[in-house]
Amino acid sequence: MKTNVIYNENCIEGMRKIDSNSVDLIIADPPYNLSKGSNILWDHTTNINLGGNWNKTMQKWDNYELNDYISFTIAWLKEAQRILKPTGSMWIFGTYHNIGIVNTVCQLLNIEIINEVIWYKRNSFPNLAGRRLTASHENILWCHKNEKKKRQYYFDYEYSKESEFSEDNLKEKGKQMRTVWDIPNNKEKRELKFGKHPTQKPLRLLKRMINLSTKENDTILVPFSGAGSECLASKELNRNFIGFEIEKEYYDISIKRINDGDIQ
Repeated sequence: MKTNVIYNENCIEGMRKIDSNSVDLIIADPPYNLSKGSNILWDHTTNINLGGNWNKTMQKWDNYELNDYISFTIAWLKEAQRILKPTGSMWIFGTYHNIGIVNTVCQLLNIEIINEVIWYKRNSFPNLAGRRLTASHENILWCHKNEKKKRQYYFDYEYSKESEFSEDNLKEKGKQMRTVWDIPNNKEKRELKFGKHPTQKPLRLLKRMINLSTKENDTILVPFSGAGSECLASKELNRNFIGFEIEKEYYDISIKRINDGDIQ
């Protein structure tokens, strides 16, 4: 399969076309299965403390019956494990809605979890109903395929310890990187230039993952590429990428972003 291409197709079907042991990193931002309840719209004029108009909109691609979601998770993780190199690793996003399922499936497939990272979001989405605590973090599992129980995955320790991360109030240069990352979720203007995805991740977060776990010219697989942020981050860091996005609306945004001249 060609690299530096985003394909408008189901990722499980697409991954079956990729050779075993062929990619260096996988960044997976799967559906969290949290589109439950009802749509909520909140006009900032009714409450000045929310800082703007907020909305919670149900997404059909993010709503599974539990058994279906478990089967879906097993299917894509099996393919991810197959195509990942022994020297590679994968980052998987989630929240309490799905991360327990992802963790369990990883253990069932003998995928070893290296770390669980807590991504703390200072500017997190408010709890509109006022009936629970405001969710202000996401979970990220960093894993490797655990082939023959050898830990061969690449890790740039010097980058993790010595680099400057000015936006992260918890990281000091010269000290080991911890498993809580204080990275704002706001996006640069160019990240939203052609539209956005409701679960779009900031480039600064994705670039940290890529720098930690790959070298230049490595190949990165993005099974759920959304608006293409992971692919764009790969391109800007001189890595190759393969992306899959089944929703045409977001696929179109991602193609515009990848082809745009505003690359850093």
